[in-house]
Amino acid sequence: MLKTGVSCFLVKWSTNLYRSSSPMLRLRILEHRRCCNCKQQHIKHLYTAPFCLKSQPNTVGKNAAATDDNLLEHKIRDAFNYRKKSKKPKPKIAGGMVTVHNNMTVSMLAEILGKPVDHVFELMLHIKKHDTSRYDNPRAVIDNVRVIEDIVQKSGLKYQLKADPSKLKEKPDKDAYRRPPPTDPSVEVKRPPVVTIMGHVDHGKTTLLDALRKSNVVSTEFGGITQHIGAFSVKLVHSDEKIAFLDTPGHAAFSAMRSRGAHVTDIVVLVVAADDGVMEQTIESIRYARDAGVAVIVAINKCDKPEADVERVKRELLSAGVELEEYGGDVQAVCISAVRRQGLLELQESIATLAELLELKTEQTGLVEGVVLESRTDPGKGKLATALVQRGTLQKGAYLVAGTCWAKVRSLHDESGKHLQKVTPATPVEIVGWKELPSAGSEILQVETEQRAREVVRYRSDMKMDQKLEEDQLAIQGKIDTHLKWYKAELEKKRLQGRKRRIRPTWRARESVERTHPHLGIIIRGDVDGSVEAIVDVVATYHSSKCDLDVVSYGVGAVSETDVDLATTFNGIIYAFNVQTADSVTHLAAEQGVQIRQHNVIYKLVDDLKEAITARLPFVDKEEIIGEGNVLQEFKITIRGKQIPVAGCRCTRGNLQKKSLFRLVRDDEVIHEGTVASLKNFKTEVDSIKTDMECGVMFENAVDVHFQTGDKLICYNVSKVSDTLNWDLGFQSK
Repeated sequence: MLKTGVSCFLVKWSTNLYRSSSPMLRLRILEHRRCCNCKQQHIKHLYTAPFCLKSQPNTVGKNAAATDDNLLEHKIRDAFNYRKKSKKPKPKIAGGMVTVHNNMTVSMLAEILGKPVDHVFELMLHIKKHDTSRYDNPRAVIDNVRVIEDIVQKSGLKYQLKADPSKLKEKPDKDAYRRPPPTDPSVEVKRPPVVTIMGHVDHGKTTLLDALRKSNVVSTEFGGITQHIGAFSVKLVHSDEKIAFLDTPGHAAFSAMRSRGAHVTDIVVLVVAADDGVMEQTIESIRYARDAGVAVIVAINKCDKPEADVERVKRELLSAGVELEEYGGDVQAVCISAVRRQGLLELQESIATLAELLELKTEQTGLVEGVVLESRTDPGKGKLATALVQRGTLQKGAYLVAGTCWAKVRSLHDESGKHLQKVTPATPVEIVGWKELPSAGSEILQVETEQRAREVVRYRSDMKMDQKLEEDQLAIQGKIDTHLKWYKAELEKKRLQGRKRRIRPTWRARESVERTHPHLGIIIRGDVDGSVEAIVDVVATYHSSKCDLDVVSYGVGAVSETDVDLATTFNGIIYAFNVQTADSVTHLAAEQGVQIRQHNVIYKLVDDLKEAITARLPFVDKEEIIGEGNVLQEFKITIRGKQIPVAGCRCTRGNLQKKSLFRLVRDDEVIHEGTVASLKNFKTEVDSIKTDMECGVMFENAVDVHFQTGDKLICYNVSKVSDTLNWDLGFQSK
């Protein structure tokens, strides 16, 4: 009891002494207070070790000649049997930035700063805004984050605030994943093959599908080209088997669609026109099929044309890396004519034979797995997605997730709009019931309940947001570093100019919201997600510095009043691709002066966009040379007492016109440019001089310009013309 009372007395006494003492004595008290935290059995030694040094012996071995401070430290440590800790290497602080969090202890903060604990205590004495009296020992928890920030700043460092690691709990993985392959192969049943038709634009891919399914899809396509993925289930003519066909666009702008088609298929039918041969998108399709690791069958179309050259096409395919069977490879080549329906039976047999060799099987039970091919908004059905079921059987009422979107299936339709009760694997289907439009290429997974679907979507959205926050933090830090580099450079300039010279502060100019550089904002609305994606990809290839091109907004669906308001704000243009615009929206756009440009063919939209950008470009000066002349001799005439030089010259090409501009060139160097005050033929003032005629030329306000024999005079006009746009799209319009 006595020892405890003495300990409490000493602690209170040292606290009062600490507040009223000098900084040196405070450090000593801190050392004693640290010792007071040791075992209670050493209290009697503390009582016999006063702060006064006069009562201590004058000789302490090797420390006899030590200073008072060293002697005090020696006595304290000997009294408590307290060994001096070895100095730890200071942590390396990269870029002067430390990471701190709330509820740090004093010792933890000192360790992060690379300083002793006393350094933190000393800085607390200079913090007047906050109460730091309760942080009186190394284990004290600093629960005020502002105190931590002030200490770091007073240490000359920058801080990065993060959450307390002790309170951070690892988020449980609530995502949904594909099921593992079945352990029992007997549960898998045979399924139809998925065949993707690929090739260059206008080589007859859709016409081939029309011939196989006895339809006329190509007549409904704008511009005669496919502009989205078409998914069809075709029943072969001479058998009861079904094949799922995917028709991909051949235009260069739809490369992402071709890539998706190659990665969800079993077999790629590469259509090559016999009269055109292997083209750019043909080679691209071959690369996609090779990357996806799928089998390839070559269909050489338009063999009925007189200019068809099948052997040339085969040689070009071999050069592109496609080894046909007749050249010792394993790729079949079938000659067809989609228009005349020739060779279709051989193509069907080749597909069926290759599908048998691949042994395509899957489960028809369990949760559904698939992939989104396209998504769009239908005025009557709402948000729907064209999907390909890859595993399981999809039925009405199922809960699906795709990316950050989910759906409760309200209805299922085939490509002709017929209602389906269930959908088995390798069957294309339109799924109605999505809360938001899923992105093309997203993976579709079935979950048990609506609550589970919401949970998966919420988890994926949170993970996406966290990733975006990290990217934003890196971007912000990059801007800070750039500013600090500029700031240090300015400080160095001031230092070099000297202290005595007063330097005017170099404030950065205020950023203006008004843009003076030519720019064009566009809003894109399309019928399906794949078409919008293709247009955005084309816009991403624009890199000209003459005019800024900004995509203000893009999405699937009709043009709305919100789009018109955005276009008004950004002085932009609305591009509607294969979608209709309501009369009310059209009337609002006309009132606000907003242009809504309707297009059904992508390359026409791109041409229109080029013209719109060109219209925003400022006019440039275009120089047109009218005539040239050679200087034969210089003459001088006196006008009002001044000697004015005059060039006697002969016109060698074109005409020399008095109202035009003249340029004096000597040894490929421009000496003078300007207008002429006088143009004479002998003694007659004239307006123009023809070829091979001699004349006298006197510049206006150019007394100091002298002529030499052999100089060249160039007569030219300058006109304002529209600037041209250099935009490499990577492809050519049709």
